[in-house]
Amino acid sequence: MTFARPDHISDLETLPRMPSWVTSMRAEAFEDVAFLSGAALNHLYLVLGHEKVPHGLLRDRLALRAAEACVAFAGRSERAVELRDAVHLLRPGDLPGPAGETCLIWRRAVERPVSIRALGRALPAFEPGQIAAWLDAGKGAPVTRAAMVLEAVLRDAPRAEVAGLILADVALAQALGWDHVVPLLAAGLKRTDLRKHADDLRRVCHRALVSSVIEAARLSTDLARRAAHLKAVAPKLRAKGAGAAAEMFLTCDAVAPSALPLPDRAARRFCDRLVDLGAVRELTGRDTFRLYGV
Repeated sequence: MTFARPDHISDLETLPRMPSWVTSMRAEAFEDVAFLSGAALNHLYLVLGHEKVPHGLLRDRLALRAAEACVAFAGRSERAVELRDAVHLLRPGDLPGPAGETCLIWRRAVERPVSIRALGRALPAFEPGQIAAWLDAGKGAPVTRAAMVLEAVLRDAPRAEVAGLILADVALAQALGWDHVVPLLAAGLKRTDLRKHADDLRRVCHRALVSSVIEAARLSTDLARRAAHLKAVAPKLRAKGAGAAAEMFLTCDAVAPSALPLPDRAARRFCDRLVDLGAVRELTGRDTFRLYGV
């Protein structure tokens, strides 16, 4: 008799869980920290192979976390709520401000498959040749490669923390065979970590990835369940354009009703209906200028 093996790539209920020894172990030696980060990244690799994980939404939400960290590195106080407002409530001709621009840069970095051309659009302050040269500075294992790229960027452009962290995540993605950037490093690093070099920088990158990957894996599982629920209730939404509108919530961290392909009043009713069905949440707590997300 043969038994069917569980397919972790298609069965949402068997989405692999992070081993408890990764989440609970406190490592100090370099080799132990490197081992934990490798185990965590391997787990995330399996999770991201799950077809039901809404990859666009996950990347956009992780981009918000990365932007929040970079804004804090710059000594600013804006948090996720303010960053969402700065990006999603912009009117034509408005400027997003420094914090909003940081958020927009991260969002542009994750929305397209990795290429020098796409990175040039996300980081217009730098020439494509310079971006390629920085990426070429990364050699060796994935985390070592990411740390070397980060160090190369900050050596040449000490104030370019955002570009350095994006390109470090690009180097990590390329080493792991991912076609999109998955923002991981920024949220796990401290401002003082960005001034470290060589093995010290590699150590803090390994440590940052352990904490960030644990959170990214948890978020992946949560978003997979929320996305499945949204897809289940979508047939109940009979408004014209409801399918395309619902799909936007599977790729964006937050959506303003005005951005939906529906008339203004219908868009607000559509969002309220999704909240009633438990498919999305209102993210601001306001009565006006609301934003919604899975």
